[in-house]
Amino acid sequence: MKKTNDTTIHKTGLGARASRRLSNTVIYIILILITCIWLFPFFGIVLESFRVETTQQVPYLFPKEFGLDNYIRLFKETDFLKWFGNTAVMGIATAVLQTVFILSMSYVLSRLRFKGRKGLMNFMLILGMFPGFLTLILIYKVFSELGLTNEMAPVGLIIVYCASSGMGYYVSKGFFDTIPKSLDEAARVDGATRWQVFYKVIMPLSKPIIIYTVLMGFMAPWGDFMMANYIAHQTSDGMNVAVGMFEWLSRTNLNTHYTMFCAAGVIVAIPVVTVFLFLQKYYVEGVTGGAVKG
Repeated sequence: MKKTNDTTIHKTGLGARASRRLSNTVIYIILILITCIWLFPFFGIVLESFRVETTQQVPYLFPKEFGLDNYIRLFKETDFLKWFGNTAVMGIATAVLQTVFILSMSYVLSRLRFKGRKGLMNFMLILGMFPGFLTLILIYKVFSELGLTNEMAPVGLIIVYCASSGMGYYVSKGFFDTIPKSLDEAARVDGATRWQVFYKVIMPLSKPIIIYTVLMGFMAPWGDFMMANYIAHQTSDGMNVAVGMFEWLSRTNLNTHYTMFCAAGVIVAIPVVTVFLFLQKYYVEGVTGGAVKG
């Protein structure tokens, strides 16, 4: 009787294992298909960037002739390097400043208790629901008088990206809420100031959320078009890559700039993809850690 039960349990275990293996196989196949569908447009852009038989859009996918002509023209005949430099400077500056502002605001709201704290959090939450383009006219008017438009647009855009960044405290505050407050209290008992607690105790434990905040700040300028286009105001020296490349999609430029546009798209994607691939582990940890508490 015991032998029969052992045989039944063994068969049940094998059945469960086979069922789990089959379900995992199906999931992997679905994920592979989704990945192929998601990467197909980028694959097409890469192929178009190496097409040299024509600069226009064509009804076939694989080029008849491969070459680097589009990349050579991109650097020699356009202001792409200037746009790329503007965007890189804005990305680095925004990443640093936003990280300082967001983490400082998040730490204050997570650790300190003061009159009006709840009201301030609710006010920032409601204010953040309004789209930024509602202030375009006012921002342009102020920046125009300060000389922060056209050629100086990158400086103005850095201010725009960072000015209200403290309102994006939600994820970071949730992460700080998961760190025991007893660590702060122990450091305070030992004579540490609030700044020392923040810098020497909390920050070493917050690597995931720091990297998450840096990554979000770095990526924002690369994809911004509306605000950047409005502030740069068709001045090439102040454009970022999104605004500059958009000029090539006009009806008059599309036939001669399409393949070069694809080459520029590949180059623009490299920094963002590289940074994300290296930091994706901390990105996930930051998001999940900040989602534990509100």
